[in-house]
Amino acid sequence: MSGDFDVLIIGSGPNGMAAAVFLQQKGLKTAVFEQSDLPGGGAKTMEITLPGFKHDIGSAIHPLCFDSPFFKTLPLQDYGLLWVHPDIPYAHPFTDGSAYACYRSIEETAAQLGSDKKKYISLFNRLVNDWPHITEDILGPLSFPKHPVKMARFGLNALMPARYFAKSNFSEEKSRLLFYGAAAHSTLPLTSLATASFGLVLNILGHKAGWPFPAGGAGKITEALTGYYNHLGGEIFLNHQVKDIRELPNASVYLFDITPRQLLEIQGTRFTESYRRRLSGYNYGAGVFKIDWALSDPIPLRSEVCRRAGTVHLGFSAKEIEHSEAAVHRGDTADSPYVLLAQHSVFDTNRAPSGKHTGWAYCHVPHGSTKDMTGAIENQVEKAAPGFKDCILHRTTHNTSQLEAMNPNLVGGDINGGKQDITQLYTRPVASISPYSTPDPRVYICSSSTPPGGGVHGMSGYNAALRAWKDHFEGK
Repeated sequence: MSGDFDVLIIGSGPNGMAAAVFLQQKGLKTAVFEQSDLPGGGAKTMEITLPGFKHDIGSAIHPLCFDSPFFKTLPLQDYGLLWVHPDIPYAHPFTDGSAYACYRSIEETAAQLGSDKKKYISLFNRLVNDWPHITEDILGPLSFPKHPVKMARFGLNALMPARYFAKSNFSEEKSRLLFYGAAAHSTLPLTSLATASFGLVLNILGHKAGWPFPAGGAGKITEALTGYYNHLGGEIFLNHQVKDIRELPNASVYLFDITPRQLLEIQGTRFTESYRRRLSGYNYGAGVFKIDWALSDPIPLRSEVCRRAGTVHLGFSAKEIEHSEAAVHRGDTADSPYVLLAQHSVFDTNRAPSGKHTGWAYCHVPHGSTKDMTGAIENQVEKAAPGFKDCILHRTTHNTSQLEAMNPNLVGGDINGGKQDITQLYTRPVASISPYSTPDPRVYICSSSTPPGGGVHGMSGYNAALRAWKDHFEGK
């Protein structure tokens, strides 16, 4: 460890690495400190079931990473990041064995929807065309938009509860169910304001960019970011837990890729008591229960459409998904939960030994719940894929406490760095002109607890680094 630094970044998840890369590109002397023995936060790939079976321990499908305004500017392909595009971004099976899909083509998607066809084409043609003009506003702090008309067109739909949006725009149950599958990524009751935004953004990305994932696993994102950062001259120090800012080397700025609860535990910061009180009131959201499977065969999904999709949403009626997500926020779980299912090895043969396969799935659970949801999740998969349970060679499960132990940013199993409801969507972690800044002018927050929130896009890190650059270094 040589000399003083301009900026130190604490935490090496995608946001921390985005901040580090941006500032190193600017010619600053930076370093990253990571408490784990491996960088990457939740963007890691490990053999956690049987030898040769490679599982993403956190995020698994990455449309936001592939289409990230910042990551797209980086030469990550030169550092081993290659993308796998399943034929279909996502699909949703029904009880009759059929399924609808979000295809790359808006028209092909709409052709399934019967009387909702014209409405879908009209809605998503406009939104997909507008997306390049509003992406940075959506993935940044709250500000006056660069293209107010286009942003308003998105915002008027996005602010609706998903349930109201679906009923207002789609007359057929299966059309609503397809949209619910994407909207329920919000980890909120579908009656909550702005839950429509999650369904809209994920469908827009499906049509514009697909829902790809890295060949070889999510760990390849981390390998590419760290490889490029090292090439730029940046340093990464592993197995280094930061408890006191005064124990770190001298620096002008410190960026923390951690959530408010952890930041409040860091000693040596110069926060006001008022800020500490506000930060301590930050709300964390629901957790997840996750399963990884080593499988003897591909998941035997009944629908050929589902077999061609990288992601499958499981919830066999609109009421079932509504009930599942509402129950979580009452502190309960549903017997038939909404499940997110991914099967990488069908499209990426390097994920498992020859002829074998992997599976990845989770459902939402109350914050901090340690209830075992294995049976409920596998029953949902079995409904869409009879014979699935016979394919299981080994499973590894993680409840919310185990996820938090693995990655302290997953407080109570919350994978979004905090509740992403209307009160915290753009005012996370506190309402502020600059949500990345703190009363200590040296300290910034660059985690998913700042806008735009959860997802592997690096934009929270980039936005925080840009703010720090303008505050301390630009023009000097």
